[in-house]
Order: sequence, then C-alpha cells, then structure tokens
Amino acid sequence: MADRASNCPVEQALGIIGGKWKGIILYHLMTGKKRFGELRKQMPSVTQRMLTKQLRELENDGLIHREVYKVVPPKVEYSLTPMAEPVKPIILALKEWGTTLPNPDMS
Repeated sequence: MADRASNCPVEQALGIIGGKWKGIILYHLMTGKKRFGELRKQMPSVTQRMLTKQLRELENDGLIHREVYKVVPPKVEYSLTPMAEPVKPIILALKEWGTTLPNPDMS
C-alpha cells in the first residue's frame, strides 16, 4: 500500500489513487471487467508501460483484481475489488465536476 507514515488521511488516499491515470483506470473499470487492450483503447494517450505500471500499483494497493485465464492466447481481465467501492462516488463526483470546467481545447 501507499506509504502510511503520514497521519493525514487525504494524503494517504491520494497516495493510492493520485496521479494522472489511476482515477481514469478506476473510472473505466466501474462499468465492468476490462482487458488490457480495452483499457488502452479507452485511454489512447497512455503508454503501454505506464498503463502496466499503474495497473500493478492499483493491484498491489488492493483496488483492482487481475484475473489470468490459462488459455492460448493468454487472457487477462481487470476488475474493481470491494476495497474500491468507496472510491466510486469520488470518481463520479470528479467526472461531474469535470463537465463544468472550461475545455482547454476550446480556448
């Protein structure tokens, strides 16, 4: 888990879900299981290396589950764990707030 040395719960929480991609990954997994390629398509500006890194960190922190199926070709699916349930309303609130912000591409 993220470094728990801090006594600030906000710092602890942001240590787990902070960063550019983790919240977006969690958002996309809220609709159900996704394979790596599906996540890449939904997040075209993330590199394969970064997506792999962020998925591993979320898995290590207990927010997502990685299911490996023993088939050829290999199949791996990612899904949210029960530990991620309290994060859902936060992600949805960020989405709602994001819809009110000016679009930087439109300026």
